Amino acid sequence: MALRELVPAATVELHLKDGLPEGVPSVTLATVLPMAWPALRRDNGAVLLGLQNDTASGDISRDLADTLRRALAAEPGSPVAAERVPADGPRLQDLLDPEGPFAPVVHEGFEFWIEDAQNATGEVAASLERANEAAIPTARLAGVDAAYWCETPEKNHLRWVMTHPEERLLDALARLHAAGAASLGEGTRLVGSFRAHGLTVPVWDLPVAMRAADVEKPAAAFAERLGEALASDAPLTQEERRARGGLTNRQVTL
Repeated sequence: MALRELVPAATVELHLKDGLPEGVPSVTLATVLPMAWPALRRDNGAVLLGLQNDTASGDISRDLADTLRRALAAEPGSPVAAERVPADGPRLQDLLDPEGPFAPVVHEGFEFWIEDAQNATGEVAASLERANEAAIPTARLAGVDAAYWCETPEKNHLRWVMTHPEERLLDALARLHAAGAASLGEGTRLVGSFRAHGLTVPVWDLPVAMRAADVEKPAAAFAERLGEALASDAPLTQEERRARGGLTNRQVTL
């Protein structure tokens, strides 16, 4: 979810359930590809699968699976166009090894688009430059799962994708907010959340001077406080209900 909605430039090596076909040295999921191509088969046979695309069926997983299957069979050196997806086709989880690792690598720019980015010229170089200029600097925290620091001109942010059930998570965040325990340190503030693909993404404002490395310890400490709040079944107090209402009102659906 983070790679589709929040992160500009990142890749993840994918592991297929049946292994890699002959002539395909690797399959890599990428946030976005040149010209918003759904997929690309490199000259060397490697496959890049783009995540930030419009979906033809409304089922992202089914669309990605269809694109991946066509990319694996495409001629090396060619992009893969969008097509109508069969309603009974497989979904992405049917093709991937469920035990395989999933380790996103966040990039400063989009040089991963091409194999020899340093020697890019002409239109390719210009396209790379435009894409890199538009990308918000982003870093993935190492100490907690699916939390991404990003830099903007006026303030920095932490966007943290959480898999807890939404209602229970909002209750827990409200308990922490009412107790003054929802921040990540001096000058930080929990300002609301995003909702996308059934998940909730709390968002904190951070001072400009607070870099990704500075957020690691506060985020780990917050994760412990959140775990304790999630474990509580006590009814919300009046102050906690007000905090919850404020968080709900500041929720944005992506």
